[in-house]
Amino acid sequence: MKRRTRIVLTLGFVVASSSLLMASADAKPAAAGPWTKFENLAPVVGADGQSHTATCSGLPGTDPAFSFWAKKGPSKNLVVYFEGGGACWDSLTCTFPIGSGLPAPAPQFYVSQIPAGANPATYSGLFDQSNPANPVKDWSIVYIPYCTGDIHVGSADKVYGNAGNPFLPASYTIHHRGYDNFMVVLDWIKKNFDKPKNILVTGSSAGGYGATANFPWLAESYPQAHVYVLADASQGVTTSAFDTGNPGRNSWNPQLPPWIFGPPPTLAPSGDLLAMASRAYPRAKVSQFTTAIDGVQVAFYGVMKQFYGPGGACPNPAVDWNQSMLGTLGEYDAGVKNFRHYLADGTYHTILRSPLYFTESSPGIVFSNWLGAMLQNRGGTGGHGGGNWKDVACPTCLQPLPCQ
Repeated sequence: MKRRTRIVLTLGFVVASSSLLMASADAKPAAAGPWTKFENLAPVVGADGQSHTATCSGLPGTDPAFSFWAKKGPSKNLVVYFEGGGACWDSLTCTFPIGSGLPAPAPQFYVSQIPAGANPATYSGLFDQSNPANPVKDWSIVYIPYCTGDIHVGSADKVYGNAGNPFLPASYTIHHRGYDNFMVVLDWIKKNFDKPKNILVTGSSAGGYGATANFPWLAESYPQAHVYVLADASQGVTTSAFDTGNPGRNSWNPQLPPWIFGPPPTLAPSGDLLAMASRAYPRAKVSQFTTAIDGVQVAFYGVMKQFYGPGGACPNPAVDWNQSMLGTLGEYDAGVKNFRHYLADGTYHTILRSPLYFTESSPGIVFSNWLGAMLQNRGGTGGHGGGNWKDVACPTCLQPLPCQ
């Protein structure tokens, strides 16, 4: 196939292109719907018993206000969606936000504020509830924006140095408060949704990690519900130095459910997070979507490999990422009974806000139909229930790329 003829991706190209790839999957908006925006949020005592205040990154020159969106549907079912938008964890990555105004080849790593005019009513894919092919067309949806650079798990304020952005001072503080934001939204959810029958916890890119890490809080809040988890374009391919170092993932002071991951959370590698949470909730149905050579995931892995190495043995970050991703999928398939994957051909990033949600079929089944089969798989452990829900992959996607 064409995707395997020649793959030579350089770090400079993929990092500079990451924001473009992220935006391209969100084209062709759906019709507007009756969404409500919630802002000016008061501090809460969260489900963890701690006080939490919602905020965005507070990067100088940005709007620190956090808000979220919700839309109630006619059914007793609920989607909780975590938005994506990159990540930052050191002076290099936090210095260059997406939409910073710097020309290429300046890199762009994370969304530092909620964009003006953002509205999930304009998104396609899962959010197009006018399409009869959408398996969540009558579900309520809570949309959690992302503006903290910490994959929705941080609870820290961190000072960084300017690595070359002329619009920033010599040093600045980032509020890595994605976990605090989730606790505020979860408090609202618990006050406004009484005993939903089914809950789909999902998210794209950084939001896929947010869904992975935070779905146990929703499972504990609604023990009677059937819980489904879909991590979109968030495969957990990192380096050990990123997972254990500071700077690295620990710059965020990540807050992971202690009854699963234990203290300290640095003991849980990123690639194991979904497996550990899935085993703790064997009646939940848990899944991942990715393309075989996701350009944005490759970009971030390339940065980790260069600065927080060594990573895998192959020097080509695209091939190295592909091999690591497939190795982890194989481990999940063998050892996590309630897990399934959808592995698509291509290099694009994320599917849930894209028209591809209704058309992607390289594994032999349209993605929205596969998601519908997952949502019909109710009850039972190990993925055994109603619905024909299986692992699927494009014909050559399970073959690791050769190192070159």
